[in-house]
Amino acid sequence: MNKPKIGVVGVGHLGTLHTKLLNEIESCELIGIFDLDFNKAEQVAAQINTSAYQSLEELFNKINLVVIATTTSSHYQVVKKALDYGLHVFVEKPITSKISEAEELVRTADKLNLILQVGHVERFNPALISLEKYNLNPLFVQTDRLAQFNPRGTDVAVVLDLMIHDIDIILSLIKSEVKNIYASGVSVVSDTIDIANARLEFENGAVANVTASRISQKKMRKMRIFQRDGYISLDFITGVSEVYRLISPHEMKEGHYITFGEMGIGDKKKLVVYEQPEIKEINALKYELELFIDAAVYRKKPVVSGYDGLRALKVAEMIINKINDSKVFFA
Repeated sequence: MNKPKIGVVGVGHLGTLHTKLLNEIESCELIGIFDLDFNKAEQVAAQINTSAYQSLEELFNKINLVVIATTTSSHYQVVKKALDYGLHVFVEKPITSKISEAEELVRTADKLNLILQVGHVERFNPALISLEKYNLNPLFVQTDRLAQFNPRGTDVAVVLDLMIHDIDIILSLIKSEVKNIYASGVSVVSDTIDIANARLEFENGAVANVTASRISQKKMRKMRIFQRDGYISLDFITGVSEVYRLISPHEMKEGHYITFGEMGIGDKKKLVVYEQPEIKEINALKYELELFIDAAVYRKKPVVSGYDGLRALKVAEMIINKINDSKVFFA
């Protein structure tokens, strides 16, 4: 089987990382890159010995797959053009800036039988990947995603810039529809929302409390999951997860757990155990690109589909609307 030919559109910070990683992935052939700033494209291309193209059309005519890492406002136009060229598309999050645009792209990809994957990279974080063997059924989720100020990304609200990562993960874990949303937020250093908190209530009774800020002194990317007989802590910066569970004595494996005590008596006796899942040595960005290529080659549903990206965008927009509706304006 011939290797699929892939290109990158947009070589800012993230697009440059994608380009360098694709050059290392053996399951594809990196053909070249395109950016509106052709000089920048030439510089990046020279670093990894690939080609810079002066037009999208020229690049699209030579590839089967494309990674799109342009500004969010341009996602719709570029993705639509790529799909019209019959290309399988990986587009960075958020999928688009408007729900109607995302809906059209998802419909188009389905109609043309093309893969559309959205770059919610935290789905591939080692902390989350290490929990694959566990049955996650959250009753309550608490997330805190705090970042030091960086002008890059302030053209959109922190809900779309940072919080959407956690929204996507929560929606993938809680198998239920969102019932109610309560949210608050403020603009501090930019013209958009810089700090936001949202409470998501689901039809099945589960609740998620989500906080995001891009003007924190220190970085923090943590998630805490509370479920029946268990508590799980994830640190997306270190890639480490910790699991506290109640298990029956007969489930105990010698030397496998640290035991903190017990609850109940007789048949209802449970042991309180702690375990730290094995840390997966994964480059999340590279891993999601490898899985995108695999999904395109074998026509498999991607881990983060266009529909997933659309669903996360819908919830993010509802949060932003709730924040805007709650603002008090003084004369």
